[in-house]
Amino acid sequence: MPLPTDKTSSMPNKENLPLLPVEDAWISRLDYDAFAKEVSALGKELLRETGDDDVEHLNKIISWRNISAIVGLLTIWMEPNVVTVGALSLWTYSSWTMIAHHVCHGGYNRVDAGRFHSRGFGLGLVNRFVDWLDWMQPEAWNIEHNRLHHYRLNEGKDPDLVQRNLAFLRDKATPLPLKYATVLFFLPIWKWFYYAPNTFKELKINEWIKSGKELPKDVDPEEACTLVSMLDPRRTSLREIVNPVDVFVKVLGPMFVGRYCVIPALLYVVPGVGPTLATHAFINLLLAELVTNVHSFITIVTNHAGEDMYYFKDAVKPKTGSFYVRQIVGSVNYNAGNDPLDFAHGWLNYQIEHHVWPDLSMLQYQRGAPKLKAICDKHGVPYVQENVFERTRKTIDIMVGKKSMRCFPTEYEPEKDKAGDKGVTWKSTNGSIDED
Repeated sequence: MPLPTDKTSSMPNKENLPLLPVEDAWISRLDYDAFAKEVSALGKELLRETGDDDVEHLNKIISWRNISAIVGLLTIWMEPNVVTVGALSLWTYSSWTMIAHHVCHGGYNRVDAGRFHSRGFGLGLVNRFVDWLDWMQPEAWNIEHNRLHHYRLNEGKDPDLVQRNLAFLRDKATPLPLKYATVLFFLPIWKWFYYAPNTFKELKINEWIKSGKELPKDVDPEEACTLVSMLDPRRTSLREIVNPVDVFVKVLGPMFVGRYCVIPALLYVVPGVGPTLATHAFINLLLAELVTNVHSFITIVTNHAGEDMYYFKDAVKPKTGSFYVRQIVGSVNYNAGNDPLDFAHGWLNYQIEHHVWPDLSMLQYQRGAPKLKAICDKHGVPYVQENVFERTRKTIDIMVGKKSMRCFPTEYEPEKDKAGDKGVTWKSTNGSIDED
């Protein structure tokens, strides 16, 4: 009898595994190594093709962002209106989802894009005002998003796992209409109420562990941190890690002062009409905040949730067949294919490609999506692409407990792909494992 090859010995003995339901049968037939080879080759091809076209494309998107900012700021003194609110909202939205997002991931590190390089972009108070002013602290977001979310996608250690984070609502004995109303209430405030303090929590936990200290026993590192939980007088251990003063001063403070205090104050000093103009500006900013929160919710939170999305019970190594499969079947794309449509979606309509190769440019995601979809079709790996509003419905159904995500049978994955209990570690924060 011939000795088994390395490839054979790394694969689980499927005869001893439970039968899969029909919708998961593709998992037992997948050749992980062959799939990984093609996906990796495409990623390298896209990296090689990154060049001046990508810088020109980035500058085009920046110009669209700047036009939004100019229109919003030049009309901010007017009575609240759709044009001003829409422009201000798009200014905030595009600064985060397209520019900061891909720059912080290192998508333009291989080209000469000036200050749009992951090392330094948005870091420190001055760069935060110049590069990317939002409710989240960039240093915290780099840890929470680039490291934990991307390399522990839909696992217990993924801080953005919707089904786990909304367990309090899913399990609550409340009529379904009230659950839907609760979700709708949080849509316009989710960034500063939940996302900003939770990203800061991940940064502080990372610093706490690096210093050699053990977390307090009553602190669950996987539990989401919100303004309410942080200020709960019973949560003294949580406040040891997440200092409320730091959250309000260092995390939320710059955005509040720079956007909601400075801009109205500049108009307030206009002789005669200053108070009226400042009031108009504040209301326009407030309405834009509500709109941009809803816009970002329906294009960000919905990327990895739905009854057709998988969650996972353990961790795998980056750039393995199992890793690539997880990024694809744990993510969803929206309608895509041209700059205006992609701009409206914040380039989050290429979430599958972005999770497979986190450090590519926006242009390369646009070019690579049809090719990756063809590879998935060839190997029978589900590639989900739907209208963003349908994905919003599916995500909210997960939030309220009407539907549940699917548990991926990780025992079918090659043993050599497993990361073990320690998972993945990094030296940098931009999500590029190559730099370690």
